[in-house]
Amino acid sequence: MMTFHTTLVRAVCGLAAAAGLCLLVGCAAAPVENLAEIRKPAAEFLIGPEDVLEITVWRNADLSKTVIVRPDGMISLPLIGDLKANGFTAAQLAERITVKLKEFKESPTVAVSVKEINSYSIYVVGEVLKPGKYPLKSHTTLLQAISIAGGFTPFASKNKLQVVRNSVGTDGEARENRIPVRYDDLLAGRGEPGNFLLRSGDTVVVP
Repeated sequence: MMTFHTTLVRAVCGLAAAAGLCLLVGCAAAPVENLAEIRKPAAEFLIGPEDVLEITVWRNADLSKTVIVRPDGMISLPLIGDLKANGFTAAQLAERITVKLKEFKESPTVAVSVKEINSYSIYVVGEVLKPGKYPLKSHTTLLQAISIAGGFTPFASKNKLQVVRNSVGTDGEARENRIPVRYDDLLAGRGEPGNFLLRSGDTVVVP
């Protein structure tokens, strides 16, 4: 018959083993996104901070302007004042500006174009030759990000990669998702989630 001491020792050993397993495989801080969401094709470009926008109001040079999206995601325009641009497509922002201008002008025609994309950035940290923030001009896959960062150091645990992705849930709460990836699977073109496109703000962690 087991004594209380024996039971306690076994319980402690079990907890220690579980903790060790977490250290080996990396326990996620939050649920991993489903595969369909991870592999979802890139949506239409969303405006972000530091992007340069050209706003044209037809037949009104005074209201037409080139602006830079501020760090708070806002832009400033004549008559309208401050207006949120972050998170909208160019077409959506043009519609928002049109609605605001209708308070001052009859049937304004507004066009918005993105002259410079400066908001799409990813981060690569850990055992790579050139860790840091990388501003990019086009969508980039995980393999491309590793290449941009100069590849792995000799100490990298290539099959324990993680992509840390922040998102906002349907409840409006911020979430941090960790997507585990095996480098051998990436090279071989097998396994899940595959060589997916990174989103702006993603962090590639190479332990």
